[in-house]
Amino acid sequence: MPESALIIGCGYLGRVVARRWIAKGFQISALTRSKPAELAALGITPVIGDVTEPASLVLPASDHVLYAVGMDRTAGKTMRDVYLTGLANLLERLPPTKSFIYVSSTSVYGHTNGEWVDEASATQPIEESGKLLLECEHLLHSKKPEAIILRFAGIYGPGRVIRRAAIERDEPLTADPEKWLNLIHVHDGAAIVEDVSDRPQQGEIFNVSDGTPVTRRDFYTQMAILLNAPPARFNPPVPGETTGTHDQTNRRISNKKLRDAYATEFEFPDAESGLRASIG
Repeated sequence: MPESALIIGCGYLGRVVARRWIAKGFQISALTRSKPAELAALGITPVIGDVTEPASLVLPASDHVLYAVGMDRTAGKTMRDVYLTGLANLLERLPPTKSFIYVSSTSVYGHTNGEWVDEASATQPIEESGKLLLECEHLLHSKKPEAIILRFAGIYGPGRVIRRAAIERDEPLTADPEKWLNLIHVHDGAAIVEDVSDRPQQGEIFNVSDGTPVTRRDFYTQMAILLNAPPARFNPPVPGETTGTHDQTNRRISNKKLRDAYATEFEFPDAESGLRASIG
C-alpha cells in the first residue's frame, strides 16, 4: 500500500508539499471548505470540512498529517477560532498517524536586539499571532506529544514576494532598514516537510529558516535591482507609532538544529538566490 497523507490547510506551502508527496507515490487528501475542484485538478482528494465546525470533520486515516492552517479573514472567524479552537477540534477527530507536522512560526520569539535565536531561546512573543501560536504549540504537545512543530520564518517564492508591489510602484517602505529579515523559500520549506515526514523525530521543535538573515535594506535593494525598479526607499517609523508589532521584533533565526538533524541542503540558501528564482 502506498503511503498516505492528509493536509489541513492546503495553501501556498501545502500545495508544494503535496506535489512532492505525489511525486513519491503518496495518496494525498486535503481538507477544504470551498475549493474541491482546485484540489482535485492537482491530484489531491478533497475532504470537505472546516476546522471551526467540529461536526464537519470526517477525516480519512492517513500515515502523515501536515497542519498548515492560515487565516482567511473573509471567513468571518477570529484568529482564536481558527488557530486554537480549530486545532483542538481537529485533534479530537483525527485518526492515529505515523507523523503529525504542525506549521508554527518564528513569531513565537519576541527578541528585539538582533540576537541569534534557536529552539532553546525564550518564547515571549510580542505579536498577537505569535502569542496565539504559542498557545497552539502548548495545546498540541499536551494532546499529541509526538507531534513535530516546525517554526517557519517568512515564506516566499514565486507569486509571493514580500512588498514586491510597493517596490515596483516606487513607494517608500515604513521600516527600519537595518533590522533583520528571516526567510525560507517555499520549495526549501516543502523539502524540509518531506524530510521530516520521512524520518519523523517525534515531539521535536525545529526552526525552519534558510539560516542566512538579511537586513531589510539589502533584501529590498536586491529586489529592486531584479525588478529593474528604482532603489528601495525607507521612511523610519514614527516614534510611538508602528506599522504593526512585526516591525518591533529584530532577531536572527538559527537553523542549526534542523541542519544537524536532517543534513539539510538548501536549494536557495540565501535571499539573493531565492529572489532570483522567484521574480519572473
